[in-house]
Amino acid sequence: MAAAVKLGRHLKELRIHLCQKSAASKGVREFIETQYVPLKKSNPKFPILIRECSGVNPVVYARYEHGREQCVPLSDKSSSDVLKTIESLSSKS
Repeated sequence: MAAAVKLGRHLKELRIHLCQKSAASKGVREFIETQYVPLKKSNPKFPILIRECSGVNPVVYARYEHGREQCVPLSDKSSSDVLKTIESLSSKS
């Protein structure tokens, strides 16, 4: 599945936190390997930050206008579930 998702204009930044080795972050690692490049090509100027840290639980932070943020846990989610979560965060205002 290609990640040809256009991120919403109310969304200002995505930050993805994951562990390099944990089983809970496996789907997030797969997402980065297979779907990050198409997502970034669809949104070349949009800031998508990837943060790896040993032992952390995988989460995605979405920052919206006026500094509002939302955090969604990604533990044990598949690569396609991670993309669906990002699509869902992008459609919120």
